[in-house]
Amino acid sequence: MKGEKRTGMWIVTGILTLVSMVVMYMVHKAVVFTMDDNWYATMLYNDTPITSIWDIIQSQIWHYYHWGGRSIAHGILQMTLLAGERAADILNLLVTALLGGMVCIVSENRRFPAFFAAVSMTLGLNANWHLSMFWQSGAANYLYMTVFILAFIHCYLRELPEDDQGTVRGKLPGITLWIIPLGIAAGWSNENMGTAVWLLSMAVIFLVLKETRKIRLWMVLGSVSCLGGSIMCIVAPGNFVRLQEVNEDQYGILWRFFLRCYRESKAALDYLFPTLLVLGFLWIVSKYVLKQKVCVKEVLLLLCALLSWGAMVLSPHYPDRASFGTMLLCICEILILARKILRQRSDLAWPLWFGAVLIWLRGMYYCGEYLAVLWGWIRE
Repeated sequence: MKGEKRTGMWIVTGILTLVSMVVMYMVHKAVVFTMDDNWYATMLYNDTPITSIWDIIQSQIWHYYHWGGRSIAHGILQMTLLAGERAADILNLLVTALLGGMVCIVSENRRFPAFFAAVSMTLGLNANWHLSMFWQSGAANYLYMTVFILAFIHCYLRELPEDDQGTVRGKLPGITLWIIPLGIAAGWSNENMGTAVWLLSMAVIFLVLKETRKIRLWMVLGSVSCLGGSIMCIVAPGNFVRLQEVNEDQYGILWRFFLRCYRESKAALDYLFPTLLVLGFLWIVSKYVLKQKVCVKEVLLLLCALLSWGAMVLSPHYPDRASFGTMLLCICEILILARKILRQRSDLAWPLWFGAVLIWLRGMYYCGEYLAVLWGWIRE
């Protein structure tokens, strides 16, 4: 009977995942290049359309000095714009699936229902699903870059002792070489996430050094490259040019402090609140109902999420889509808790699965409403 129930869950999960991919592709197809997309499709400093990789390099050099420091994200954006709308739609869908897979890898919850839950939560718990996943400029800045962030985090978290055996895994092939570009990409992702993941890498290095009295070369190279990427993103001359467009100087210091604290509170109690509700519920079940031990990996993920949220107090703006990376770190922790709960109480598989389906329905509602309004089925 248990085998039949498990098979039924996998079949239904497969159907729902397929429906998700079809619906998301339809939304991607419906969302045209707009707003910043039209600007980034040019050389930026004039109206000439980009036609080659060399054009992208030239425009990103200008961008770095005149408008902002997210060179890698915007370089990816311009490459997807150069590929065309249909190619970008397919790429966005593939990267969404890849992101769901990376969440499963980081959380070490690699069952198919966990992948379904990861994709469902990325959409259903999202504070601004449209601008962070389906708008091309937003997808490049958040959807694409978070893949690099989670891949970088995974390389370090896997160095921590496993929960049961107290041993670490073997070295990833060639990591000494490819950790450097990966670290640069993770650090150069965006201003708050780059710094947070660098601090996580430093925390892991400290813990490993304390435990074994030795660290691997790639860990140092990765952390240094991540720090370098984060610095390059933050100190870009274009960021200071852009800050001049912000009229924050019209307020006094105390009022500015109040506004920034308000935006931090809004992020926690509005943008991230659905995610925190799910995380809090599973935390209570795991920690206080089942009396499960909190591992170091969970603590580091939560601290990284806290840092990525808190770092935004240094910014005059905290748009809802900027909470995307913090949300994904929390989703990784949610899947870790789910894995721990099911390891002790396998009978809770169906209740947890139904919870994931409810979140999936929320995400499908967002997409369905958008398409219905676009097609004229619903008039606002």
